[in-house]
Amino acid sequence: MFNRRINSELDAWLNRPNRKPLIIRGARQVGKTTVVNQFARRFEQYIYINLEHPNDRLPFTRFENIELLVQSLFFLKGQQLSKRNDTLLFIDEIQEVPEALNVLRYFYEQAPELKVIAAGSMLESLFDTNIRFPVGRVEYLVLRPVSFPEFLEATGEHAALEQLQHIPCNDFAHDKLLSLYHRYALIGGMPEIVEEYAATGDLVALGRIYDSLITSYLDDVEKYAKSDAQAIHLRHAIRASFGEAGKRISFAGFGNSVYRSREMGESLRALEKALLLHLVYPQTTATLPLQPDVRKSPRLQILDTGLLSYMVGIQHSVLGSNDLSSVYQGALIEHLTGQELLATKYSALSGLHFWVREKAASNAEVDFIVVFEGKLIPIETKSGKAGRLRSLHSFMDEAPHALAVRFYAGNLRVSTVKTSASKPYFLLDLPYYLVSQIDHYVKWFQHKVG
Repeated sequence: MFNRRINSELDAWLNRPNRKPLIIRGARQVGKTTVVNQFARRFEQYIYINLEHPNDRLPFTRFENIELLVQSLFFLKGQQLSKRNDTLLFIDEIQEVPEALNVLRYFYEQAPELKVIAAGSMLESLFDTNIRFPVGRVEYLVLRPVSFPEFLEATGEHAALEQLQHIPCNDFAHDKLLSLYHRYALIGGMPEIVEEYAATGDLVALGRIYDSLITSYLDDVEKYAKSDAQAIHLRHAIRASFGEAGKRISFAGFGNSVYRSREMGESLRALEKALLLHLVYPQTTATLPLQPDVRKSPRLQILDTGLLSYMVGIQHSVLGSNDLSSVYQGALIEHLTGQELLATKYSALSGLHFWVREKAASNAEVDFIVVFEGKLIPIETKSGKAGRLRSLHSFMDEAPHALAVRFYAGNLRVSTVKTSASKPYFLLDLPYYLVSQIDHYVKWFQHKVG
């Protein structure tokens, strides 16, 4: 399996002088275990504990003190206690023994020399229970589906990856990077899917894996649900979320259902805790601080665009398109842009943001906003002439700066644009395969226009 870019985050964690046990969060099948297994290669000893296995679970259920627990784990896995300073301990599926979460604090307080990582595909199901999390004694990282740069690495497109990361990108690389990004839009970023495609190149064979992933999420409902009724609501929310992805939604009647706002709201928020989706609420001002208005309708972002393409049946449209803005009424490329903006954000507090102005005669909506050096930079994902970006103009009329970004299928360019109120601003047009490089390009853009 290819290396994930979370490795740099793991390196930073390992080298912190006041390192705490690390909990890796993420939806099922985003590659948490694989990432840790790869990271473990740099240690002399690796102890892998899976709390779904009765033998691995036993030391935690009999916990008396941390020293005895450490000794029992080393003994159980046949490792040398004398090498504990160069040992990585990985506790997988930690939610299976909820009390083990609180044991993490003792690793931090009494065995700091041992490097400890924990993960669990259903960890978020414990957040609404009485289980005590070791607040202040652990760190968190969130792992999301594979980004476009990781996709290029996985599929052996190393020259394309090098060009993608060249700032600014060379024009001669445009056509190939655009084609590869369309393939990424079709396949998505679920690691098993990407790995299978990299190994076989067989798009047809991926169908069984998509089916397996969706089935596993539906099966997990039993663990999230507090009642049979909620299980029904959750299953509906999962199935309907693909068709509603990229849209602003109402909880009442979500997915053409008869369910009430409270029922669907609880279900969608439960799935959000499981990191299967995000409810993205709009910002209503063009300045900091970021204060999304939760009284307004959220936009739905699901885990992976490849799953979306498969479930709503638009794979052939993606394959035959020269411009993803024309596919699925533009919702596909907008959704993929959101996925890419999130892909390398490892903080549990990271999220997406967009902007709206809702007035009787002049509604406006900008696809995304990102924070850069104290400014909210608007991002649109649309084709067409710059003069037709009316919502972007509306935002820039209110913004105290003159920088805006648009992702589209064309080449990189910088132009000066005027709003309908004649305010000039600079527009950076970027091919949409460069979303993963947005931070670098905004810095480059600001330097270029002074």
